[in-house]
Amino acid sequence: MQPVSGNLYLIDDDHSMRNSLSHMLRENGYMVQDFGSAHDFLNRSTPMSPAAILLDMQMPDMTGVELQERLITMERFTPIVFISGQSHPQQIVDGLKNGAIDFLLKPFGLKQLLESINRAIKLDDSLTQRLASGTQAINSFKSLTPREREVCDWLVKGLQSKDVAQKLGVAPRTVKIQKAKMMKKMGVSSVQELATLYVKNQLDQCSK
Repeated sequence: MQPVSGNLYLIDDDHSMRNSLSHMLRENGYMVQDFGSAHDFLNRSTPMSPAAILLDMQMPDMTGVELQERLITMERFTPIVFISGQSHPQQIVDGLKNGAIDFLLKPFGLKQLLESINRAIKLDDSLTQRLASGTQAINSFKSLTPREREVCDWLVKGLQSKDVAQKLGVAPRTVKIQKAKMMKKMGVSSVQELATLYVKNQLDQCSK
């Protein structure tokens, strides 16, 4: 299976298992950083994206679910694939409820493992791109002048340029110029595209 480009964090306290998995995953083309404990991962890892976490459930310092919950509070949402020799059913439920991509019981097949890892990395890549797009939209909206924001707000509410001009007490030509500048800054070519961007990224909250 062709690996999806990305970073892979492997966290497992079993030295032999960790070395075996690291070697196998690197042979299959993945960039792997391995850690012997949850605390080691928290202390040494640097957030990167796209990435996936391959996480053992049963570790002496912190269980996999406990690390998962810690990462959520830290707002680190790298997708997780759990691996475990044995786990309580509640741990499996909690892990999946908290957003884990998969839960693989040892011994698992290479194909199954690679499929789960690829799915996790693809998800992280998608989430990263979505976040970047949203951040760009918000920054673009914040770059608008107060009057350009007003024009934007009225246009996405369905008003025509002449109606916006009446609302603002200015000439239609003035609104036309402000609309052109605003659309260029927002990187859109139509009011429909602007409205989609506006709603998707909740830009109305930036106006308050």
